[in-house]
Amino acid sequence: MFSTFISARELSERLDDGSCVVVDCRYILGQPGAGEKAYREGHIPGARYADLEADLSGEVVAGETGRHPLPGEGDLVSTLRRLGICNGSQVVTYDNGSGQMAAARLWWLLKWAGHDAVAVLDGGLPAWAQNGLPVSSGTEKGGGGTFEASFRHELLVTTEEVEASVRQGGLVLVDSRGADRFRGENESIDPVGGHIPGAVSLPFAETVAAGGRSLPPEELLARFEDLVRYEATQVVFYCGSGVTAAQNVLAYASAGLGWSRLYAGSWSEWIADPSRPVETGASA
Repeated sequence: MFSTFISARELSERLDDGSCVVVDCRYILGQPGAGEKAYREGHIPGARYADLEADLSGEVVAGETGRHPLPGEGDLVSTLRRLGICNGSQVVTYDNGSGQMAAARLWWLLKWAGHDAVAVLDGGLPAWAQNGLPVSSGTEKGGGGTFEASFRHELLVTTEEVEASVRQGGLVLVDSRGADRFRGENESIDPVGGHIPGAVSLPFAETVAAGGRSLPPEELLARFEDLVRYEATQVVFYCGSGVTAAQNVLAYASAGLGWSRLYAGSWSEWIADPSRPVETGASA
């Protein structure tokens, strides 16, 4: 079973295994439909497509949710079945290789739904191509999935829990965005800059090596060195909308540190209520 990352060669050896389900999650922020267009032009043979906004996110409610709220539990199960996923499936998700943003989102959603056998293709589609492996065009037939969920709500942190921690402590809040956005500089996406009070900055992009591959576990462990003294359940990753933070959750697990938690609403949900406190500048 692969539960964090899988290499292109390892995946190629399992493509003919009927229990292996591959999902293309490519997505380009601000370009609706671009990921699916790229999928139709070329994808790993047999891969189905899942769109970050249409399939892997719920409805945005102004003033209440962040930019990519979690899908409803029933909606998620329906999507997983449409993708052909069963409880015995080895699922592999992949992205465009420069990061594993949407692929890590689906990876986390499956973990949340109680499915352990899910891994992200290390290096994404570019790594597949660099190994001289074949691609297909068009679309692939989905459906036939019989997935039954057993949701692990302990992996998720609510805004109310974050508010309580800001007042009283208890959680280690880790901001996964770029350091400039954490400091409140160069905020190009959300209407308010800064970070949740008390959070520390660990940009998700720094868990990725040249070529889009994940850093080796020992380097990831060094990256998370300051978090090792805490219980994994105290460590909560967030980002702008709960998507790229999943890549830090993935990297943390790959480092052998256990299952951290995700604040899925993230910064965009936190600032939806202007009464919530905001900090700028570097962390203490």
